[in-house]
Amino acid sequence: MNILLKPIVTEKMTSQGDKFNRYGFLVNKNANKLQIKKAVEELYGVTVDSVNTMRYGGKVMQRNTKSGILVGKQASTKKAVVTLAEGNKIDFYSNI
Repeated sequence: MNILLKPIVTEKMTSQGDKFNRYGFLVNKNANKLQIKKAVEELYGVTVDSVNTMRYGGKVMQRNTKSGILVGKQASTKKAVVTLAEGNKIDFYSNI
């Protein structure tokens, strides 16, 4: 099972990374905090202090077309905000 799907690279998460040493990830919906902590420590070689998770339900979307109303749904997601120990840092832009 792939735990970490992709990092969240937004202005808000970048500023939290600079100020509070927090980094965000989209994670597998079935992953728990211990699995997320272990995956981040193995992948980036850092020490994780704490993990906070959030579940987001999928939104129902609809649009009007010539043939009628189309109704669909976005997928539900799970996010994790990982706080690193003092002195650790993750650089998402080093591989570019």
